[in-house]
Amino acid sequence: MRSLPFLNVPIVQAPMSAATTPQLVAAVSNAGGLGSLPGGYDEPQTIRERIAQTRALTDRPFAVNLFVDTAYDAPASDDALLRAHERLRPYRDELGIPHPAEPARSGLAFAQQFAVVLEARPAVFSFTFGIPDADALRACRDAKIFTIGTAKTVDEAIAIERAGIDAVCMQGYEAGGHHGSFLAPLDDSLIGTVALVSQAVDAVSIPVLAAGGIGDGRAVAAVLALGATAAQVGSAFLLSDESAVPPPYRRVLASDAVRRTTLTRVFSGKHARGVRNRFINEMTDAEDIAPYPQQHWLTRDIRTAATAQDRPEFLSLWTGQAVALAEPLPAAEIVARLMAGARTAAAHAVEALSTA
Repeated sequence: MRSLPFLNVPIVQAPMSAATTPQLVAAVSNAGGLGSLPGGYDEPQTIRERIAQTRALTDRPFAVNLFVDTAYDAPASDDALLRAHERLRPYRDELGIPHPAEPARSGLAFAQQFAVVLEARPAVFSFTFGIPDADALRACRDAKIFTIGTAKTVDEAIAIERAGIDAVCMQGYEAGGHHGSFLAPLDDSLIGTVALVSQAVDAVSIPVLAAGGIGDGRAVAAVLALGATAAQVGSAFLLSDESAVPPPYRRVLASDAVRRTTLTRVFSGKHARGVRNRFINEMTDAEDIAPYPQQHWLTRDIRTAATAQDRPEFLSLWTGQAVALAEPLPAAEIVARLMAGARTAAAHAVEALSTA
């Protein structure tokens, strides 16, 4: 198992767009882990500003994460996009917000976002939904930026290693938020974290990070025992003091509803795991959902209004299967508890094995 030079403790905070703040990133990095700043849905100037804000809070390494645009599906035809747009009219009416005459569209592009990351030169650049082109990866190497790709299958991990990427994050079925499969359909990529990490560690020589269902120290110890270099943890930080999760979202996360998560395309067009709610239950016709990322922009005004009106039934409540273990604590204390729990679990395993 290879160590990572920017980690004092083997904890990586997952880049969660709904929850992550510069304060959260800095708190995790200051605690010895690796904070991760998401930028996939941000304008280049916003990414630049958030990197600067994070640097003002920590002199420790942190990651910046982007969505690779090779993951974009073929755009919907004008008729299909209009159908997906019109399907949302009843929800806008219920929320009392305007129904735009034209579907919302985005001008975001990976190339412009990546240019900001390269300019800022964070210690780590992580990404999901695919592999950046060779020129981008070469630029990272020249700038001495460590790269981490996301994989959901062993074949994807091998492709990431062959591309010259420094490490791979294996994302298990249990993970919250968007799932980053890119070589096979999601239905062929639904592998649990334990099975996935075990096989990936045997298949590649680069460091392996484990993600999905890691909600406490016991799970951290488990993935380290499988050969992972670090555990990437997301849902455990959703209720942290530094999290940006809005009140209606936070309230759901603290309820029994979190035991009912599902993978859905209804909010963004790409499968993501979140708490099942009314919007997911009602948007059942696949023809009513635009491809990624068009669906994200179509539903953004609904999600914004739902947050303002305290209507979690219309929110994308992204979370993993272990979120019931999350506690409302400062992020640094969460890191400390994860490590203390991992040490206790490891000692228990050693004791059990020594007496077997």
